[in-house]
Amino acid sequence: MSTTATATARPWVQEMVIVHRVFRRESRNLHDLIGAVRPGDAARAALLAGLARDYIEGLHNHHTSEDELVWPKLLARIDLDAELVLRMEQQHQVVDKGLQDVERLLAAWERTPAEPERDALVGALARHRRDLVEHLDEEERSVLPLIEEHLTVPEWSALGEHAMAKTPKDKLLFTLGALLEEATPAERTRFLANLPLPARVLYWTVGKRAYAERMNSVRRS
Repeated sequence: MSTTATATARPWVQEMVIVHRVFRRESRNLHDLIGAVRPGDAARAALLAGLARDYIEGLHNHHTSEDELVWPKLLARIDLDAELVLRMEQQHQVVDKGLQDVERLLAAWERTPAEPERDALVGALARHRRDLVEHLDEEERSVLPLIEEHLTVPEWSALGEHAMAKTPKDKLLFTLGALLEEATPAERTRFLANLPLPARVLYWTVGKRAYAERMNSVRRS
């Protein structure tokens, strides 16, 4: 989440909204796609399990970056809203616990892609999505304005750099594709403008097609 800005500019927190759209979409898609897998379809189970693990890793990295770089700074600079920030930390813990349940049931379903294992996983994904959406809604409504007011542009940029550093290099173009899919044309233009030229070229020549091919394979009915 890097952004070009002057020293007096405020962080472009709309970047966070775009990231959240991806997590909202994928938490819904994983629930629906896994729920539609026929018992015994081991190949389909393996394909969706890989997508689910990428989602879990991405969400974990996103929340870890916030825990390390956002909440401590906000708590040091605000008083009346400290309870809100602490609630964000608590919600991260709830979401993390749900992801652990999903991971455990995902492994069981991938080993034995039968109906009971599938349905148990779908139930865990539904609970996870409920907790996640509650958290994202409150963060966007109440916390992003605090970030915009109290964090500097370099501090905001550091959040994105931290998350990017935690993303495996072979998944960076896929992550970019997921973000751009959820961006409006104006958001996409601004997002891409903040990327180095080599990254933009690599996305347009390789990443866009690779992302589309993978998504077509996992989203088929």
